[in-house]
Amino acid sequence: MGEFGLIKHLTKDIKPVQPSTKKGVGDDCAVMDFGTKKVLMTTDMLLEGIHFNLEYVPLKHLGYKAAVVNFSDIYAMNGTPTQITVSLGISKRFSVEDIEALYSGIRLACERYGVDLVGGDTCASMTGLTISITCLGTAAAKDIVYRNGAKLNDLICVSGNLGTAYMGLQLLERERIVAQGNDKAQLAFEGKEYLLERQLKPEARRDILESLRKVGVKPTAMMDVSDGLSSELLHICSQSGVGCCVYEDKLPIDYEAAALAEEMNLNIVTCALNGGEDYELLFTCSLDDYEKLIPVEDLYIIGHITKPEYGCNLIGRNGEELPLKAQGWNAFNETHA
Repeated sequence: MGEFGLIKHLTKDIKPVQPSTKKGVGDDCAVMDFGTKKVLMTTDMLLEGIHFNLEYVPLKHLGYKAAVVNFSDIYAMNGTPTQITVSLGISKRFSVEDIEALYSGIRLACERYGVDLVGGDTCASMTGLTISITCLGTAAAKDIVYRNGAKLNDLICVSGNLGTAYMGLQLLERERIVAQGNDKAQLAFEGKEYLLERQLKPEARRDILESLRKVGVKPTAMMDVSDGLSSELLHICSQSGVGCCVYEDKLPIDYEAAALAEEMNLNIVTCALNGGEDYELLFTCSLDDYEKLIPVEDLYIIGHITKPEYGCNLIGRNGEELPLKAQGWNAFNETHA
């Protein structure tokens, strides 16, 4: 079934009974109404050996990333993260100093994004390190952006660049293999610091939302790119009941990522479409907002929304149409372990 198929299967018959529950399963965050502002909630779990490898991931970086990916979900709803709780499963091989390093990264992320760490839980683990973070945020009802609001002829936009975090992961994995059993191995990280930072220490795109508000643009649908552009765009189209057209030559691709992809005999367009963990914002906007979007820095228009019968397609550099497929991160793929 895959992750999203399983979630849909398990939750298809769940009907909220609390009047305060405005949105349950099926978006980046749950939405609850407790008064003048809506409360957003998201949760994310990271497991050693599945989501991270401590052979090359520093614990401080891991803590920072674990917090930021939750903030990103709140921003993807056009909200503001406010509090987190942190729960840890810790095996005996971790010292107090190790957990202090992890928490220092979490605390740094909270300081930079103005989020309070308000609680959590710890327990023993037989399988390594597990991190589970729940993040709360707020938004005015009129500001919340869901996945299901894309309309015919809307522009498809994305921030930053795509595939860079994935190439950072490929670099780390390659050098890990090179270093195995060889303490004197020279690791080829020089000049590739940006790729490493994108994988090890991503940032949530609060700045893009601030820029959109300044120019008076509210997206019609939005997600963050955690599982890959193709997967996220298919979610938006499915929930909005529309199709899409994305242009290969409009995809924002970093030069360092493209150079490494060529060196490693990888197709950088495939990496950009399916790599995941970029934590950029993918959103749709009304065609009427085109002129307002042009001056926004680090924002790229990569396509448009079509009728559902057209399907979801990538237009190649030579004009060929290729159907978009969800080939990004699948939490239940055995090859990730």
